[in-house]
Amino acid sequence: MANVVPGVVPVAPEIRRRARVRTITEPAWVRSTLIGLGLLFLGGVVVLPLASVFAQAFEKGVGEYLARLWNEETRSAIKLTLLTAAVVVPCNTVFGVAAAWLIARYRFPGKSLLISVIDIPFSVSPVISGLIFVLLFGARGLMGGWLQAHDIKVIFAVPGIILATAFVTFPFVAREVLPLMQALGSDEEEAALTLGAGGWRIFFSVTLPKIKWGLLYGVILCNARAMGEFGAVSVVSGHIRGMTDTMPLQVEILYNEYDFVGAFAVASLLTFLAIVTLVVKKLVERHHGGAAES
Repeated sequence: MANVVPGVVPVAPEIRRRARVRTITEPAWVRSTLIGLGLLFLGGVVVLPLASVFAQAFEKGVGEYLARLWNEETRSAIKLTLLTAAVVVPCNTVFGVAAAWLIARYRFPGKSLLISVIDIPFSVSPVISGLIFVLLFGARGLMGGWLQAHDIKVIFAVPGIILATAFVTFPFVAREVLPLMQALGSDEEEAALTLGAGGWRIFFSVTLPKIKWGLLYGVILCNARAMGEFGAVSVVSGHIRGMTDTMPLQVEILYNEYDFVGAFAVASLLTFLAIVTLVVKKLVERHHGGAAES
């Protein structure tokens, strides 16, 4: 026989369950209203604009769409965007992992300052970021005279675009990997060290497998931002047609010239890349969640 507390009326399990359900659920009409408002908002703010991009891009048919993408200046913008991402993403990956390793595993003077420096691109406008490089490497900038004397072009050239993109994207990998390293701790690395493993072997055999999903997640975000960056690149590019225009800048140029099909064709390609990035991101999250549960 179950123990009965004096002065307390026993409550049947079914009654307790019903009371708990009533406290954690809302009426059906409230849930339906909230879901409907959410879907309406997403439809008007996200789905409808995306659909209009593709509708405008294919307005004159697939042939005209492909012709706009095969335009020489558009092809140059696509190549420059891919080149920038191909340079920036690996560099920021190496920097992000190194910075996260340093912050998570060591104590040193200036540690808080380093964390603050990593977060600067999140708080500074991309336009200001581009202006910083103009003030440093422009013709009248701090290093402008030396660069001109050695015939080195940074601003209004590909190096400036790569530097500006690298600046606005470098926190992504570090900020994804750092919390993961801090949460996982260093017990396994210390155990490997006591067994005689070297630094590189510990990293590739112990640390990297533990952080691989967070690292991949940061790389995906970094790549998406690198291909879609507009503000900083717009300042340092000089808008030289066929030379320093990336895909976002090409969209602006074509739209300002009333070439709407061309502008939306390039925009649709960027949108497609963003959707692919989102799908890969979701797959990584699902795989990471399944691995964590197992």
